[in-house]
Amino acid sequence: MGDRLAGKVALVTGGASGIGRAIALRFAREGAKVAIADVTTAVREGGVPTHELLAAEGHDVVHLACDVSRETDCEAAVADVVARHGRLDVLVNDAAVGLGKTLLDCTLEEWNRVMAVNLTGVFLMSRAAVRAMVTQEPRGEVRGRIVNISSQHGMVASPEDVAYGTSKAGVVYLTRQVAVDYARQGIVCNAVAPGKILTGKTGRAIEPRWIDYSHARTPWPRLGRPEDVAGAALFLASEDAAYVTGHNLLVDGGWMAF
Repeated sequence: MGDRLAGKVALVTGGASGIGRAIALRFAREGAKVAIADVTTAVREGGVPTHELLAAEGHDVVHLACDVSRETDCEAAVADVVARHGRLDVLVNDAAVGLGKTLLDCTLEEWNRVMAVNLTGVFLMSRAAVRAMVTQEPRGEVRGRIVNISSQHGMVASPEDVAYGTSKAGVVYLTRQVAVDYARQGIVCNAVAPGKILTGKTGRAIEPRWIDYSHARTPWPRLGRPEDVAGAALFLASEDAAYVTGHNLLVDGGWMAF
């Protein structure tokens, strides 16, 4: 497809399915060596596991069993990548879970689980990655890049999903904090905020009322595809975004402009 990430090493959490899968595929096809960190290799939308598909195409790819809510798993994933390739150029924090419950319906256990994956997971993976990145030689002006997958629902209410929206708001904040704290050490940190993306999820995500709601909120005549988010992540991971950091890039068909 291209060479915009030629020679770069990328670690993508949640890369087995959906948006994470699309990002892993796009990065590898743009020349990156890709490590996929996920709790499963199963593809939610169906098809050959991501790492097997890329390996069959001749790409340098590995799947790492990783639960991002576990500190030891996050540290091990980054250490594995650095041991394999000598550095880590790009971390994509995509792994996330939803709940679909209001404040009064959400239990403490459910709240903690969403926060553990969606927010603490981003903290743990970013911390492990930055520790490695600040010690490596820069490529140009940059030692390493982080691309977080946030959400438009980190900026406006996520209807009937209090834990998810709150966790994504935290991701938006953490993105800015890391960008500011580590800019002088050559670390770039941005986020992509998808609108409604059709990823192969079942259940609540595709209930007619939520699909209708998303169409009503989205000026563009279709809803999003994982590839739309992958293109934005590629931009932020590439040299084209040489002076962009601390930004939350909307990929929402105009949702937040409406």
